[in-house]
Formats: sequence, structure tokens, C-alpha cells
Amino acid sequence: MLDKLQYWPVAVMVRVIGILPRPLAHGAGILIGRLVYYLHPRLRRVGLRNLEMALPQKSAAERRAILRGVYVSLGRLLGEACLFPNYTRANAAGIAAYQGFENFEAAEKRGKGVLLLTAHLGGWEVGSFFHSLMGHPMQIVVRPLDNPGVDALVTRYRGLHGNTMIGKQEFARGLMGAMRRNETVGILMDTNMTPPQGVFVDFFGIPACTASGLARIAQHTDATVVPAFTIWDAVLRKYRVEFDRPIELVRSGNDDADAVANTARFTEAIERYVRRHPDQWLWVHRRWKTRPPGQPPLY
Repeated sequence: MLDKLQYWPVAVMVRVIGILPRPLAHGAGILIGRLVYYLHPRLRRVGLRNLEMALPQKSAAERRAILRGVYVSLGRLLGEACLFPNYTRANAAGIAAYQGFENFEAAEKRGKGVLLLTAHLGGWEVGSFFHSLMGHPMQIVVRPLDNPGVDALVTRYRGLHGNTMIGKQEFARGLMGAMRRNETVGILMDTNMTPPQGVFVDFFGIPACTASGLARIAQHTDATVVPAFTIWDAVLRKYRVEFDRPIELVRSGNDDADAVANTARFTEAIERYVRRHPDQWLWVHRRWKTRPPGQPPLY
């Protein structure tokens, strides 16, 4: 959403929040998130429609509470991201803690490259930043923001400790090279796609057009796919960077069929985490916008 704004208001906001103590920075971000919730009815409608389709067992009141929680989560992420220049290895424990780090470590030792499967859940920007801060810089697949000034600002914050960006237009070539060098690449795989880049797999029981590139790269390079999610922990008052066990690839010999099957496995992993933390996922994205041939629109 920041890419729709002018550079100077965004830059001033980031710098002002960035000089606040952490609790106040979070509070300022959450206030902004709540304002967006009330001032952006179209996004509210999309969020409630998604929740109605994905979690029909929830009451209308429960779905509204989840959606409000999403904006709190986004606001907290904004506040935390503004503080990135203040963090060093000496005070890194204040931002996040690892869980399941041994899963990442074992994947790296295989020497075939690591593909971190992640989503717009919790503090996804915090996870990649913290990982680089702790001495594990990675590459991140991104779509450049529409506003060049905001894009440059966000890129600088993401790369403060060695992270680099791979543009979506360089997706295949960038990932192939990174895997040959046994590097780590983080990929957000929970956004709506269109064919032929996307294939239809179930997400919350609804066919969702999903990027299959991660599966094809993993099949071709034998890189390890590790689910990695950054979750806000209200008890710890910081984020947990969770590395799950690697996902075993389907290898039937039919590359196209395997790409669909593995994309489904990756999407199942994302769904499990979203179900555990529904108020931290980006429900305001039109995840089911692209429909299979012959099916009516859902929005």
C-alpha cells in the first residue's frame, strides 16, 4: 500500500517512527493500521469476503475481529520496520528469536541452495531482516514498488545487513544462479497469479491460481524448500522466526504434473500457518481473483 503514496510523507513517517522507543513505534504503526482499516472500505470488503469463503465456520463477529487483527499486525510490522536502522547484533534479541533454526542449518549444509517458502504473514519483512542481521544474508524475490522513491527507501532498509533483491522479471535466472552458489532465497508464494505462471491448487478448499516457479526451480536444482514464517508472539513481545521441516518434493517423472503437486504441497504449508494465526495474514489481498475457466468471479 505504501507504493501508492508520495515519497516525502512516507520518508518523514518512517524517520519519525524510527526515533521512537520500540513500544511507541509499534503503537504508532498500529494506530496507522487502524486508521487504514476505517478509512479504506474496499479493503475491508475484500477481507471480509475472503474470510467468509475461507472460514465459513466463523461467525460474522469473529471474522470482523480477525480482520481488525490483520490491521494491527500490519501496523506493528510498519512500526518495527521503521526501527531497522537501530538494530545491531548486540541488540538483535530484542526484535526476534529463532525457532527450528536447525532445519535451516541442515538445508544449508546440503549445498544445493535453500528456498525459503513464506507468505505475507506476521512480520515477513522482519524475518528476512533478522536473518541477515544474524549473519545469514539472503536474496528476496520482490516486485518493485510503483513509486521509485518509496521503492528505493524500502530496498535500502531491507538490505541494511546484506540482503539483496531479485526482481520478478529476473526470477528464473536469478534463482538458478543462487542455487548453484548454495545461497538462500526467500519467496512469498501467497498472491494471486494468472496462467501460465500460475497453476490452480486448493487454498482453504478453493482453487487459487498460484505461482509454480518455486516448484519448478526446486525440481530442477534439487534445492531444499524450507517453510519459514515470522510470527508475532504476544507473550515474548517479539517475533518468532520459525523454520519448519523441509518439504519433500514429488518426483514422478512428469515435470508439469510434479510442479502442480509440489505447488499444492507448498500451499498446504502456508495454509497450516494461516489457520494457526489468522489475524496475521493479508486477507485484504484478492487471493482468489483468477478463476478456473468457466467459473464465475468471486469478488
